[in-house]
Amino acid sequence: MSRVGKQPVAIPQGVTVTVTGPDVAVKGGKGELKFRLAPEVTVEVKDGKAWVKPVSKAARARMMWGTSRRQLGNMIEGVSKGFTTRMEIQGVGFRASADKNYLSMALGFSHEIKYAIPAGIEIKCAKPTEITISGSDRKLVGQVAAEIRSLRKPEPYKGKGVRYEGEYVRMKEGKKK
Repeated sequence: MSRVGKQPVAIPQGVTVTVTGPDVAVKGGKGELKFRLAPEVTVEVKDGKAWVKPVSKAARARMMWGTSRRQLGNMIEGVSKGFTTRMEIQGVGFRASADKNYLSMALGFSHEIKYAIPAGIEIKCAKPTEITISGSDRKLVGQVAAEIRSLRKPEPYKGKGVRYEGEYVRMKEGKKK
């Protein structure tokens, strides 16, 4: 039995959950998100809570039960509070600046990197070495953060690169004489 799936998802004030067949739409202050349920589960909304139930007792139905409940919970949290990921840049001369449509970064290459900001994502740079990514879709926020990190991953000798805030990079010893 799924322990995650058994618990209902609380729907806060100002958020509406609409279920039409396999499609679930969640609308709130930070936007609207849509999700297609797996055929093995159903969603029932009553008394300010959303219940995710498996259709059968098959193994796949039990797997999708907890997954669908967590995705629905993330959507509800996203449209009410939103999600934020912070990143830091380390390295001499490494910096970032954001405008409406692009994140411009100098990461030690011969050219400046321009990353196009996708719709539904907001990127701010409080300092030239700090990037804050926020949005209502948890999956998209994480994907954008991973793409930005992949432009210059932290290297193990000096630790230069783009990393998540608080990420530990294990340092290696340099050459011996």
